[in-house]
Amino acid sequence: MLLVSKILENFEEVNNSMLKRNIDVKAQLKKIIELDKSRRETQSKLDNLLAESNKLAKEIGNFFKKGESKKVNSSKEKAALLKLDTKKLSDVLNSYINDLNTLLLDIPNIPNDLVPKGNSENDNEEVLKEGKIPELHANALAHWELASKHDIIDFELGNKITGAGFPVYKDKGAKLQRALINYFLDKNIEAGYKEIQVPILVNEDSGTSTGQLPDKEGQMYIINADNLYLAPTAEVPVTNIYRNCILNSNELPICLTSYTPCFRREAGSYGSHVRGLNRLHQFDKVEIVRIESPEKSYIALEEMVSHVKSILSELNLPFRIVRLCGGDLGFTSCLTYDFEVYSAAQKKWLEVSSVSNFETFQSNRLKLRINDNGAKVLAHTLNGSSLALPRIVACILENFQTEKSIKIPKVLIPYTGFDKI
Repeated sequence: MLLVSKILENFEEVNNSMLKRNIDVKAQLKKIIELDKSRRETQSKLDNLLAESNKLAKEIGNFFKKGESKKVNSSKEKAALLKLDTKKLSDVLNSYINDLNTLLLDIPNIPNDLVPKGNSENDNEEVLKEGKIPELHANALAHWELASKHDIIDFELGNKITGAGFPVYKDKGAKLQRALINYFLDKNIEAGYKEIQVPILVNEDSGTSTGQLPDKEGQMYIINADNLYLAPTAEVPVTNIYRNCILNSNELPICLTSYTPCFRREAGSYGSHVRGLNRLHQFDKVEIVRIESPEKSYIALEEMVSHVKSILSELNLPFRIVRLCGGDLGFTSCLTYDFEVYSAAQKKWLEVSSVSNFETFQSNRLKLRINDNGAKVLAHTLNGSSLALPRIVACILENFQTEKSIKIPKVLIPYTGFDKI
């Protein structure tokens, strides 16, 4: 959530930056400024009334001690009227605060200066490409056909049990999943991230604090009876560990990694681009989350990008890194780097990770602050996929296929216990 002070001090800058996202928020920003002015004026009036009430309460006490009953009764009548006025002003103040928060919750984060202009993923900026794209044999298959041929992933069985987008992993397919999860976690721990296991059900406050609500409400699964949501990513429960917290500067950086199943409705997703593992409603992902001081967060972002890069290099998968343009940038992000792996069978790039810096956008909602020698400032939060499994699995199956089998990347063999499927 944007800071009101930022909007007040840099109105034109904030307004112009949103044009990178191809949205016009000028009217909303002006309304926020008006509401904040009314809020401050009302708060001032309320403070004066409360001060007057406190003064009157002391006077009543003094009159009572002196036995001046008439003055006690007269002051009590004034106090009763003040109480009514205070209640009315409190209600008005709360109304302004609620209206202000509602407006602020609908405005996305300010893009970093490095974010290029653009309308869609076609305008994203490639910053690095690495690895050799394999040349497959003449009868090469897409991963959904390979999965059926080797009986390692059953999409129809998942459809029978639950519905489309919920595959069943079998035998070596299940072992490959588990191997990747353990490998990713081990790599993250090696890099200094502390493993943590979190709930996969989150409450509304958690979803709002990290920015999934209200922006992505239609994409989340909700359990109405309990008003709980299935986590779309471990980012939500992990980051919310620090909701309403004040951290000492010597506690930073906080670096956490967590494996969770993830759940996304992906409403409106149809066609060949979502076939097989390309887009699922339930999938496994290992996440990295960092809480940093403002002056170090962009150094941390580069470290996270370098870390994910090293994992893909070890897997020997051809990949590229793209900097997201304004039109493709997530609601909560200031700057995002996507990692895409090349699928040789499908002949296209598939996104497998996003690494983002949110600056103070989430921490303002979280009320997550840093105590730096008495000065309290909002922390910067970052997160990244390290990594999401479905498309990694798809690219391993496709890129490492031979006419008779699927080879396992060398780095995974100690985890799988086999070198081919």
